[in-house]
Amino acid sequence: MLYILLMVVTLALGLGSQAYIKNTYKKWSQVQNAQGITGYQAARAMLDRNGLQHVEILHNGGAALSDFYDPRSDTLNLSDDSYNGTSVASIAVACHEAGHAVQHAKNYMGVKVREAVLPLAQLGSNIWVFVLLAGFFLQMLNLVWAGIILFALTVLFQIVTLPVEFDASKRAIESIEGTVALPAEQDRGARDMLKSAAFTYVAAALSSILTLLYYVSLANNNNR
Repeated sequence: MLYILLMVVTLALGLGSQAYIKNTYKKWSQVQNAQGITGYQAARAMLDRNGLQHVEILHNGGAALSDFYDPRSDTLNLSDDSYNGTSVASIAVACHEAGHAVQHAKNYMGVKVREAVLPLAQLGSNIWVFVLLAGFFLQMLNLVWAGIILFALTVLFQIVTLPVEFDASKRAIESIEGTVALPAEQDRGARDMLKSAAFTYVAAALSSILTLLYYVSLANNNNR
């Protein structure tokens, strides 16, 4: 019953968060911003305002919401909708990714913490399930706990990612309000867009935490 409940909750969180961001994006992608600027122009203004003229903005031609900042090449990669689009959603998404570039340039502590955890999380994500299953199959409790610890590293990465995403959205809103100057309703729309994106990270982290607690309970039961 506990496993079924876990599956239902995690499925509801996943589907709910995806529906939330898709509906919010659909709504605000149909509303053109009052200034008529593109996501590229909004992101460029944000980068230049923070002294990041060297950061290149690339048109990756991908689907909506496939945008990302690559710290290795110091480039902002925007989808068709975000690069050329003039909707409220376009500038919100583009400025959010520009916010990540600003974080790296300003040595934001949250980014440093996430980068420190990343190698451990990558290790854990690659092998935790095999270690955990082997532990249960061989009835080796120490191996079970090793698998749980490895999974916990991936959960930790999701948790430390949250403040990084929240901060990038905060920087995006500040830039939009400072350079684009949207009307009040459109400003709320940009905020709603960024909140819905942040909720997907919260939902994913919460689902992983619940899964981790479930495995801990299984290990404790096997220890009795």
